[in-house]
Amino acid sequence: MKANDSITFTSKILVSMVAGIIVGVLINALFIQNAFVNDFLVDGLFHVFGTVFIALLKMMVVPLVFVSLVCGVASLGDIAALGRVGAKTIGLYLLTTAVAITIALVLATAFGPGKGFELSGEVVEYQAREAPAFTQVIIDMIPANPFMAMAEGQMLQVIFFALMFGIALTLAGENGQRVLDIFTDLNEVIMKMVFMVIRVAPIGVFCLLAKTFSLQGIYILIPLLGYVIVVVIALLCHLLGTFTLLLRFIARVNPITFISKMRAPMAFAFSTSSSGATIPITLSAVETRLGVRNSVASFTVPLGATINMDGTAIMQGVATVFIANVYGIDLGISQFLTVILTATLASIGTAAVPSAGLIMLTMVLSQVGLPIEGIALIFGIDRIIDMLRTAVNVAGDGTVTCVVARSEGALDKTIFDEPKAGMIVKP
Repeated sequence: MKANDSITFTSKILVSMVAGIIVGVLINALFIQNAFVNDFLVDGLFHVFGTVFIALLKMMVVPLVFVSLVCGVASLGDIAALGRVGAKTIGLYLLTTAVAITIALVLATAFGPGKGFELSGEVVEYQAREAPAFTQVIIDMIPANPFMAMAEGQMLQVIFFALMFGIALTLAGENGQRVLDIFTDLNEVIMKMVFMVIRVAPIGVFCLLAKTFSLQGIYILIPLLGYVIVVVIALLCHLLGTFTLLLRFIARVNPITFISKMRAPMAFAFSTSSSGATIPITLSAVETRLGVRNSVASFTVPLGATINMDGTAIMQGVATVFIANVYGIDLGISQFLTVILTATLASIGTAAVPSAGLIMLTMVLSQVGLPIEGIALIFGIDRIIDMLRTAVNVAGDGTVTCVVARSEGALDKTIFDEPKAGMIVKP
């Protein structure tokens, strides 16, 4: 792909998103009982192409993260610099998560979603999975078998092994440099594979959203409209407030330019509901579009996709107040503080657990004494909310990456300010 071409690509993604939503809503409204439409389109073409697209993206994640992170760590050439980058990155991710859930709790308390909500006897029971203990999360970060960790997609373990491998290359001198040269070439080959997958992205995005809205429709939002509205407002406040302040006053870059250049990763995140599957697109955007050096981006982006839960934290904050209101339970200041602390710390280890957002919510509800069964009230619309919060998660990854890169002198302002830098279009 050529370098000056991404406006067309981003436009294709956005058009595919809109078209997929419209087609899905129409199918749900007009053809939901049609066996041919359901079998051939929804469970046939949409399901197959959407699933294949996600599989292609996930196929790239482990090799891309491992090779890119090894190259990035080795290219730093300074173990102290790696320590600084790591401390800043983890600190900022935890800070933005705490701010996110605080915003959610304040707005949810002010708007009071769930008040007057009538419980139905037909609510589907939600079976909560047991969340891992924090000590177990730390232990599980160390891979007993790094190849098994790669095969199973255990990203914290892959990141840990890549960090160790990159540090070893730095300490190995000339021998390490020869191996690093191989990894550098391998990184270029993997990026070419990523661009091959990106070419089919508009089709994959359309199929994913068409299937989702064919099955869910928009009517599922109506009974829970108050909850959904507060979540959306909180997400926008965090995106346009918290991230804007960090970008403007700490990274000292234009937030509007940032959002414009992060449209493609955010659109992918919305479509796939997976920060992990979006890693290749996020990495490409922050390096080629925003001008962040690979030595920083290769560490901050994969780590962010693993532990950064800003959008999920917002959902948890609003959902906690919503469920408390539905059951007529008053929450005090101490309980609000417990929610903030629990959700912030839990964000470190939930990425490797299925249904991370709902599992974190289970932990939060248990800590403040709310009925876990309340999760069933929002379970039906979680897929749609998940798309929105994942887009915010990815924006948070990009924001922290820019802030850390700026502090390390690893952000090229010339590339950041150039509107056409790193664009991808048809060759």
